[in-house]
Amino acid sequence: MNLQRLHLFAALAASALMAFAAERVPAGDPLEGKWFGTAGFPQDRGEIGFEFKRNEQGVLKAFLYAPLNNFYGLEIPGDVEREGEKYLLRSYVTSFSFAVDHDHVEGTFFPLNAPLSMARVTQLPSEAPMPELPPGPGPKWRTKLGGAIFAPVAVRDGVAYIGTTSGVFNAIRISDGSFAWAVPVGRPVFGEALATEDAVFFTCDNGQLFKLNRADGTEVWRYDLGGERVPRVLMHPTVFEWDYRAPKPMLAAGVLYVGSADGSFHAVRADTGERIWRYATESRIRCDALLDESRVVFGNFDGVVVALDRATGAEIWQRETRAFVNASPARVGDKLIVANRGGILVALDPLTGRTQWRTLLWGSAAESTAVPFGEFFYIGASDLRRITCYHPADGRVEWRTDIYGIAWGRPAVTEKFVFASAGGFEPYQMRHLGGLNVLDRATGRILWRWTAPHGPDVYASGFAAGPTVAGDLVLVGSMNGILYAFPVP
Repeated sequence: MNLQRLHLFAALAASALMAFAAERVPAGDPLEGKWFGTAGFPQDRGEIGFEFKRNEQGVLKAFLYAPLNNFYGLEIPGDVEREGEKYLLRSYVTSFSFAVDHDHVEGTFFPLNAPLSMARVTQLPSEAPMPELPPGPGPKWRTKLGGAIFAPVAVRDGVAYIGTTSGVFNAIRISDGSFAWAVPVGRPVFGEALATEDAVFFTCDNGQLFKLNRADGTEVWRYDLGGERVPRVLMHPTVFEWDYRAPKPMLAAGVLYVGSADGSFHAVRADTGERIWRYATESRIRCDALLDESRVVFGNFDGVVVALDRATGAEIWQRETRAFVNASPARVGDKLIVANRGGILVALDPLTGRTQWRTLLWGSAAESTAVPFGEFFYIGASDLRRITCYHPADGRVEWRTDIYGIAWGRPAVTEKFVFASAGGFEPYQMRHLGGLNVLDRATGRILWRWTAPHGPDVYASGFAAGPTVAGDLVLVGSMNGILYAFPVP
């Protein structure tokens, strides 16, 4: 989470705070000093601390210490204000009030008004060194593709299919990383492909949905989705409205379902490329759709989740989440799991869209799609740097593991392992190191971590794309334009 996002979250959740007639906190106020404790709901509580101290102008400021967020002395925008015995940190949507002895504070934290409790301390935590982890076997092969890779690869019959920002779509033999074919498509490809028995489908930033012959890459048809003039903002050290995804076409009963950058959603015949219906929203659709027997569900950058009738495109329900939905909705048992860039994870009723439960992702944007396996589901969160294993019934945390880099990619889950990719950024407000992590599925313990190369003149490295398990290999493409194949343990 960055300082620009702090302001965004405050605006989104301002309705959660009363309009107090607050005043500047006077010098010598008992809130000054160091405080540490916990915050959150019973199913997920984390350590949190603040130091309240004055700047050169004598204004009381707040500095955040939150090991779960990887913040150690982050200055929070805005001033600390006081209303009687209540203190307000509006930019962080946080309030405090004192216990009688002035050695304890109770309050609420962040958009869902999670309970917060802290005691006065003499020392606050500092960041721990990066631990020594087993490096793993390293890649079996690596293939340079000439442009950044932002999506998981699609695999079919021993061939991996992936597009890049160079405007080329590639077919790579997974036996040795050699090219089966590669074709130019004119503009960057940010979305995952769909590989069927005889075809490959994908979207391109020229506003087109492509169907290629899977055998040789020749074009079968292309369909105009619109949105070719919608700009993207990619990774930058000071501008954080990053937009690096595109939807994967989803197929059911001979019909493709896919969204567009112009906010429209389309049902298209897979054999001919002819439109069946089109539904319009007000904002970019960058996530994959979720299909069930009769409906299609997707989210957009207005933070709206929509369920449509698959046959007609008629709207069934809408749900406002109040922040970008960049991750794809996921069906986990009788819940629809949706994460957003506002740091909220929500479970909806698939039939009605009504909220079943909500929980915090501790202010971290959630770009990762939830992956169900067994009785749990697994999901990453960006600046949180963690992969979390949740109970779908109530959002209770089973385990949570720091993977030491930005956890954007959808994890790949097997009976024994969770494969999780991580992105690295330098400079950044916290440590992010790119790499591929292999976790024990039962405990979350990191079994090995391969650290991605990061040169001194590179801002972004490692992986924005999630990994794909293909037989005895794990395939993952990097922001440096290299497709890697690692052996499965």
